[in-house]
Amino acid sequence: MDKRTFRKICIKRAKEKRNVHTYKLDKLLNIRLYSYIKEENFRVIMLYIPLKIEVNISNLILKLRREKKIVLVPFMVGESFRLVKYRLPLSKKQFSVKEPKNSNRYNNRIDLAIVPVIGTDVTLRRVGFGRGFYDRFFEKNHKRVDNILFVGREYCLSSEVITDDYDVKGDLYLTPKKTVFQRKLRI
Repeated sequence: MDKRTFRKICIKRAKEKRNVHTYKLDKLLNIRLYSYIKEENFRVIMLYIPLKIEVNISNLILKLRREKKIVLVPFMVGESFRLVKYRLPLSKKQFSVKEPKNSNRYNNRIDLAIVPVIGTDVTLRRVGFGRGFYDRFFEKNHKRVDNILFVGREYCLSSEVITDDYDVKGDLYLTPKKTVFQRKLRI
């Protein structure tokens, strides 16, 4: 199976289950994410503003902001993005992605990057929507990101290597019901 076929299968599975208990699954995953962040004492966290098919982490963002954590989100720039501090109001951009108004770029260390995935393969490399935004971002910024955590509502893992070397490699893959560490998936 190739990456394109795998992506279609995972997106189809995600869309079929999108309305089935999504609130409950997202809430469970938000609790797990928050516990992990507290346990590891992360202070600077890169998150994402969710699309409908992705895990809704909006409540987690608000909770972390109340606790004075530095919450960063993508701001689209050409074929990639840069990180800016999360702030309201949000506006809708290309691909229906919401983002804060343009503000200063954040260039310091990031303790944890939480990245949405459609699925992964056995190397724990990301399969996303196929636009390559995260791949280009991490290619340029990988030295300043300490931990990469993938999140998905549905566990979608290919038993074959279908990703490329440039695809983002995660340290942890978390779904509402399953946790996979990178070291457990090595071939």
